[in-house]
Amino acid sequence: MTTNSSKLATQLAQAKGWDNLLRQLMLVGKALHPLSDEARDEHSEVQGCQSRVWLQLTVDSNNRVAMLAWSDSKIIRGVLAVIQEKVNELSPEHIAAFDFDDWFASIQLERYLSQSRASGIAEVIRQIRHQAVVID
Repeated sequence: MTTNSSKLATQLAQAKGWDNLLRQLMLVGKALHPLSDEARDEHSEVQGCQSRVWLQLTVDSNNRVAMLAWSDSKIIRGVLAVIQEKVNELSPEHIAAFDFDDWFASIQLERYLSQSRASGIAEVIRQIRHQAVVID
């Protein structure tokens, strides 16, 4: 199940070339709703990422997920901001069914990620799915 691209994802899809995409990622990373310093602990840290990444999901009374995240990498913060914008549109059930790989392909992000970054983002997605099940 894929849905329309979000605003940030659309911006990235329109980037021309690697340099432009990196600039866009660093800019959209500034839109990331960060996880507080206090919440950045061993329970919220995503293991298996080259950069340090922390992630926390909550669900509101309308059954919408609120994702908070942070990374020490500006590029990964940008990727997290794009993921955050999409995840925050979804319910926990929709997260379980959502095809993140297809969505990444549709915004052409995967072609710019190194193998190590792609592996780390795959861990982030696994953690998002896991937390969505737990909070549901």
